[in-house]
Amino acid sequence: MAANKLDDIDRRILAELQADGRMTNVELARRVGISAPPCLRRVRTLEETGYIRGYHADVNPRELGFEVQVFAMVGLHSQAEADLSAFEARCRAWAFVRECHMLNGEIDFILKCVAPDLSSFQRFLTEELTSAPNVASVKTSLVIRCAKDEPGVPFEVLEERIARGA
Repeated sequence: MAANKLDDIDRRILAELQADGRMTNVELARRVGISAPPCLRRVRTLEETGYIRGYHADVNPRELGFEVQVFAMVGLHSQAEADLSAFEARCRAWAFVRECHMLNGEIDFILKCVAPDLSSFQRFLTEELTSAPNVASVKTSLVIRCAKDEPGVPFEVLEERIARGA
């Protein structure tokens, strides 16, 4: 289902749950202006059709002792599909890698990594990432501070596009 196939209530449900996934169904129904039973049916349908992929707590890495956040730009020797898939599988297995995105252009992948300290990250970088099969180059950038970290999608932009008929 494309976003424009969702009705206004479904989009409001998604926006509310994106902002607070812990609210009760009764509270969600109140916020979107419908009763609880149809609200729950709509949420289950949104889950089953893949609009809602899961519910997660937004934990603070620094409070848990993960002081280092690094973006690693990875270039591969080969971009054959089997090689790309093998690298993606390897990234899924590395605990320090929290996000892995394939890009077009000079860089094949960008990885968002967290580590308790620089020496732990350096060990991961030298012993695992740079020595992995098919890895040609790795450039890293240490995060100094984060100005914005907003998950999800901007529902206000979606609503504007739907209003324009786009």
